[in-house]
Amino acid sequence: MAFIQSGSTILSFAEYQDVVDADQRLFEENEGLTDDVVEDATIRASERILSLLKNTNWYRELALSLGASALSIPNLSAGKIIARKNDFTDLCVYYSLYEYLLPKVADFGNEQNAELVKIAFYRDKFTRLFDELLLNGDWYDYDSDSVLNANEYKPYPTNYQRVR
Repeated sequence: MAFIQSGSTILSFAEYQDVVDADQRLFEENEGLTDDVVEDATIRASERILSLLKNTNWYRELALSLGASALSIPNLSAGKIIARKNDFTDLCVYYSLYEYLLPKVADFGNEQNAELVKIAFYRDKFTRLFDELLLNGDWYDYDSDSVLNANEYKPYPTNYQRVR
């Protein structure tokens, strides 16, 4: 589990082997899912995850509390993720699988298709882990000092509701 880097720039939270380890059978049955295809998907997934995180109330409140203007909230930087890196690798793997890789091989005409079931499975895993990261708020070094300060630690409060 290592981030893919180009110089000091982090391109992806996951690499080919991380995705293969998550679903070995998918790669045994689909020869078209090569190293290049998978790593392109993980790069796109990493960019998308950072974009999704930027658009959360958690990040907006963090940025505003640390002096950002409401009109110019900065983008998240993968290099400022200093904790829970394995969770970001998992997040990238799940997103890559359900959004980019499994749709390439799924049979959308058959509702019982194994790949369609896997898409739902990985989407659920992604959503739960994404929400957990927001709830904890203990992984992003906003000011780039390599230390998570008390003002950067921003757990996001939630109101749990009983659904009947």
